[in-house]
Amino acid sequence: MSLLPIFLKLNGRPALLVGAGTVALEKIGSLLKTGVNLRVVAPHARAEIHQLAVEGKLELIEREFRPSDLDGSFIVIAATDVPEVNATVYREAVARGIPCNSVDDIPNCDFFFGSVVSRGDLQIAISTAGESPAVAQRLRREIDEQLPADLGLWLAQLGELRREVLVTHPRGEERRLLLHELAHREICDSALCSTRQLARTGKEPARAIAGHVALVGAGPGDPELLTVKAVRFIESADVLLHDDLVSSAILNLGPPHAVVVNVGKRCGTKTITQEEINALMIEHAQAGRSVVRLKSGDPLLFGRAAEEMSALAEAGIPYEIVPGVSAAFAAAAALGRSLSDRDWASHVVFSTGHHAQSHNREALPALEAGTRVVYMPGRDLSLLAAEWLAEGLPADLPCAVVSRAAQPDQQVVHTTLGELGSAEPAAPSLLIAGWAVRELGQSQEIAEGVISVKA
Repeated sequence: MSLLPIFLKLNGRPALLVGAGTVALEKIGSLLKTGVNLRVVAPHARAEIHQLAVEGKLELIEREFRPSDLDGSFIVIAATDVPEVNATVYREAVARGIPCNSVDDIPNCDFFFGSVVSRGDLQIAISTAGESPAVAQRLRREIDEQLPADLGLWLAQLGELRREVLVTHPRGEERRLLLHELAHREICDSALCSTRQLARTGKEPARAIAGHVALVGAGPGDPELLTVKAVRFIESADVLLHDDLVSSAILNLGPPHAVVVNVGKRCGTKTITQEEINALMIEHAQAGRSVVRLKSGDPLLFGRAAEEMSALAEAGIPYEIVPGVSAAFAAAAALGRSLSDRDWASHVVFSTGHHAQSHNREALPALEAGTRVVYMPGRDLSLLAAEWLAEGLPADLPCAVVSRAAQPDQQVVHTTLGELGSAEPAAPSLLIAGWAVRELGQSQEIAEGVISVKA
């Protein structure tokens, strides 16, 4: 039997269903989803169909079928348990040129109900031309298990982009190719989404290059603080090698096929050496893959970028650096204070709470008029406080410890140098000290989610 698979628009159109038993109830469930104006004719009806009529979802006429019931119908379904009645319904429908389906009666059918897999507006219908509905149902289950749950949402987003392209791009081969390209892409909600940018401009945004490494700043953790260029590289990467502190919200921007490897360390505990990280970057790049080395904050600030750039250059691997928002700036924003307040600070110094073992520790310069920013100061701040006091810094020097800056669970602890050792910040944290952060917790009202520790 030769069939043309089609999808009918039934919303608002009249349809007739003859029969009101169990089989008819199954068809009603499918029909009502389409928005059809359904009329049911049968001498007796199941309680569920009576209730649907009471709710105004269909019209129920409790009597025997009459040929005149067909008048004005767009489609007809015969679903009684009396073959003769079904055959009569089909014969009368054909005489009026109305497509008819007689349930489980192949000769008396103009069309068949398929087994349908749905994801929003996406519908996949399977038909065996009535030969084996059980096979169609089995295939439906198998397909349903393989389709992503969010496929309908993606299709809705793709439809929005398609309508935008049809309005903003002239008709022609370029527009046709653009629409086909969009159908192969993921779509994110971000305004920086490369797929949305492609739909707007018709041009491919900057992407990670095969056989290439990008040292990308992931910022303090909030995906909205990523640069546009960082998002583009992440979305097109084949390999993502990320620090431990890079948030899952940022990693989720990567494509499904990307290899994602955590190459970070926490609290001084290494899971992988720097040499092994270098080897991974080189190995993947030499295999022709686009590698994104995701670093917290900015890659050139305490991110060991110098060692990685040296290794890449020695191996002849091209690389690019994409700056990011440093955690220090996110922490300052959390405080609502300028690190270089003209009245209180003439310079800002960035340092870490530890030094590489291969280097002798150098004494910090005198910074009476400066702001000290210490990355990864550790949970025990007593030693650092003692060192600064020994340098001659005053005990009432304002200090602030910012944990998980710019992230939803951000915390800020206000204290002084003399009381710094009693602070117990959550990791990861960053310490800012200096007169530029004075008065916080004293002259200002502490915002929700901020902890104040007074000296």
